[in-house]
Amino acid sequence: MRLRAIVLILSTILTLPVSATDWPMFHLKRTHTGFNPLETVIDRNNVQFLSRSWVGIAGDIIDFSSPAVVGTSIYLGSTDGNLYVFDTAGCGADECFAVWTGNAGGSVYSSPAVANGVVYVGSNNHTLSAFSAAGCGQASCQPLWTGTLGGAILQSSPVVAGGMVFVGSFDNNLYAFKAKGCGKNSCAPVWKGKTNDHIESSPAVWKGVVFVGSNDQNLYAFSASGCGAAICSPLWIGPTGAPIFESSPTVVNGVVYIGAFDSKVYAFQAAGCGNPVCNPLWTGITQSLYVDSTPAVAHGTLYVGSGDGFLYAFRAAGCGQPNCPPKWIGVGDGAVAAILSSPAVANGVVYVGKNTNEVLAYSASGCGQFTCAPLWSGLTQDSIVSSSPALVNGTLYIGSSNKNDGVHPGRLYVFNLSVRRLDPINFSVTKDWLEETFTPRMTRADACGDCLRAPIARTPGSQ
Repeated sequence: MRLRAIVLILSTILTLPVSATDWPMFHLKRTHTGFNPLETVIDRNNVQFLSRSWVGIAGDIIDFSSPAVVGTSIYLGSTDGNLYVFDTAGCGADECFAVWTGNAGGSVYSSPAVANGVVYVGSNNHTLSAFSAAGCGQASCQPLWTGTLGGAILQSSPVVAGGMVFVGSFDNNLYAFKAKGCGKNSCAPVWKGKTNDHIESSPAVWKGVVFVGSNDQNLYAFSASGCGAAICSPLWIGPTGAPIFESSPTVVNGVVYIGAFDSKVYAFQAAGCGNPVCNPLWTGITQSLYVDSTPAVAHGTLYVGSGDGFLYAFRAAGCGQPNCPPKWIGVGDGAVAAILSSPAVANGVVYVGKNTNEVLAYSASGCGQFTCAPLWSGLTQDSIVSSSPALVNGTLYIGSSNKNDGVHPGRLYVFNLSVRRLDPINFSVTKDWLEETFTPRMTRADACGDCLRAPIARTPGSQ
């Protein structure tokens, strides 16, 4: 009777109605919150039952590029120079090939952005490519138009706002193109904003201001409408203590957050301070050497990954002091590897990739202790999981690779509360299945080894 109840409960979970939601760009929206408030299927009680549903195959590794999900299509870039587009329903098999691909002309580390029927993605051949989001009716599609830049687009991902598409380049500039193109195959930017070093950070837009980080140790704020000239100066800059690499600005409640290569997360007033240079409101201190992850913010908590492999949770409002410790940290299995992936938060769960071939899920409210073990972990087939998760409509999407596939190693991994794993009609109950499914997760001590300790007191800049 008890087993029948368990099967009935789980089968009910699997048939919950889903209200369709999109995840159209890196970190969900133009402000990069990384928080999906509309998720209703997966929560902290059933996340342990996530399993891999299917994988999408790409020609080469997926490194940093993160899925965009719009309607029934999933968009993801690969280092083989292509944009890959999969059907959210999969193909009925464990491994699926793309419905169509777009030729981006160079390696894609950038994450696609979809707006008004167009998908934009950057590549390292100095090009922003714009494709029809519906494809071209062929297996391989060429872009509608391309934007020409003076340097490579690496991890910087485009954002669309106010009829413009913004992206950063390795030539030190933020570029602004008309989202509709220019009526030609190749388009010049409308304007560009100059910084003093490479841009790998992805721009965010809030109330007519576009924010982006630079390797020159500054957060930049430009007017999204430009300045009436070809080259624009920033409205203001916010100094950090180290270069900003892949970490990108997140704007919530008038505060812009960003990580830097000095182990800190910085919080600035998004409206500036009335001066050309603005100091941070506060900084969050990690135990790591660097923060390359982009913060996610939900319900007053900021979540960010770090180079030490921990997920850090801070109070988004700070602590009333210049330097703030975390509320709690999420640990893994004890393996030392970075979290370069950027967290996603949905329905009380925070998800993030870790370079131990894992996707991890934690309770967004913590566990009542300083160190918290994950509620669930899903495995990829390659140690590098720098892609950031997208969680929509009861399904988790993330890019990685299969190191054992020498022909087409790129992978899109798709996890959900899969009916295929638990079919109440055809399902056969075994002792092994019961032990695998209902054995409690590892204890915090098992997960973290000797890291069950109080926060380490560190002075700013110390390692």
